[in-house]
Amino acid sequence: MTIIGIDIAKYHHQALILSENGEVIVNSFSFENNHQGFQEFHHVLLSLDPTHKIKIGFEATGHYGNNLKNFLMNLGFDFMEIHPVLINQFSKAYTLRKTKTDKLDVKVICSYLTSVDYQPYLTESYHINQLKSLTRFRDSLVKQRSLQLQSMTNIMDHVFPEFKPFFKNSLKSATAIYLLTSFETPSRIARLNLNSYNKMKSQLHRTISYARFCELKTLAKNTIGIEDPLRTFQLQACLKLYLEYHHQIQETEQLIEYEFSKVTSHIQTIPGIGLISAAGIYSEIGGISRFNHPDKLVSFCGLDVSYYQSGEAEFTGRMVKRGSSYLRQYLMNVATTSLIHNPHLYEYYSKKRREDKHHRVALSHVAKKLIRTIFKLETDQIDFDIEKVR
Repeated sequence: MTIIGIDIAKYHHQALILSENGEVIVNSFSFENNHQGFQEFHHVLLSLDPTHKIKIGFEATGHYGNNLKNFLMNLGFDFMEIHPVLINQFSKAYTLRKTKTDKLDVKVICSYLTSVDYQPYLTESYHINQLKSLTRFRDSLVKQRSLQLQSMTNIMDHVFPEFKPFFKNSLKSATAIYLLTSFETPSRIARLNLNSYNKMKSQLHRTISYARFCELKTLAKNTIGIEDPLRTFQLQACLKLYLEYHHQIQETEQLIEYEFSKVTSHIQTIPGIGLISAAGIYSEIGGISRFNHPDKLVSFCGLDVSYYQSGEAEFTGRMVKRGSSYLRQYLMNVATTSLIHNPHLYEYYSKKRREDKHHRVALSHVAKKLIRTIFKLETDQIDFDIEKVR
C-alpha cells in the first residue's frame, strides 16, 4: 500500500509519499498548479511500484483542488477528499506544538489516511460539482441582486419615501420596476395620464388598478422627498444592475434545470421543494451513497446538536453548524415552505412550538425531518408519497 498526501494551495501543492508502515518513499516535494507541475507529479506517480495500491488524499479546499481532481480522474487514479475540520482535529491529537507548515500539513494528511477507511471520491461527483458550481453561482447572483435592491430602497427613501410602502414595502414588483425605469422621478410620475396607464397595462402581465394608479400620482405630487439629479443617476445605475442580475439569474436557472434533468433524483417530489432548491440540495449532498445512515447526513448538513456526557453529567448544546452552510440554508428555506404544503410537517412543527421551542429551533427540527426523508427517497430511489408519512 502506498499513501500519498497532498496539501492543496492556490499556486502550488505539497505532496508526501509514504508506505502503509509510515516509511518515506518520496520525501515531501512541491509541484506547481499548472501543466508542467502536474506532469512532474505524474512522473512521480509512474515511478511508484505498480503492484501496490495507491491511496491519495487531500483536504476539501473549494475550487483550488478542482483541476488536480480532474487531472487524477483522467489518469484513472482515485482519491479521497477529507473535511478540513477532521484534519484540524486530527492535527491537534497528532502534536501539541503550535506549528503549521505545508510539510507538516501533508504529513498529518498521510497519517490520517492510514487511520481511517479509504473512501474514494465518486466518479459521478465531477458532474455533481458542475451542478453545485451553478447553484452556488446563482446564490451569489441573488445576493448581488439583493444588494442593488437595498441601494434602490435607500435612494427612494430620500427621493420618494412613500413609493415603497405603496407597493407593500417591496420594490421587486413588475409595476414598481416599470415605473422607476420609465419615469425615474416623482414629478414625472405625478404627471402621468390615462394613456400612460393604458401603455403600462399593455406591457405588463399584471399591474395595479386605475384607482391605485391615481393614488400613486397623488402621493408623487405631495411627496416629502427631494428630487436630486445625482440620486436619480444612482437609482438608474442600480436599476440597470438589478435587471442585469435578474436576467443572469434566469439564465443560470435554465442551466441548472438542464443539468438537473440529467441526474436521477426524487428530492423535487417532496411538496414545498422547488426544482432549483432540489438541485441545490442534491449537489451539496454530493451523492447519497457517501452516507450509510441518515444521522451521518444530518451531521454533514451541520444540523445535529452538540452532545456531552461524562460521568453523571449529560447535556446537549446548540446546533453544530460544521457542515455545508449552503445545504443548511437550502434546508432551512424549504422547511418554511414545506409547512404550507405538508400537513404532517406542520403538525410536527406545531408540536415543537408547544414544547416552547423557538421558531428557528422548531424549524431546524423540520429541516432534520426533511433530510431524513430525502435520505430515504434517494437511497430507495422512490418518489415522495404523503400517505406513507408517519
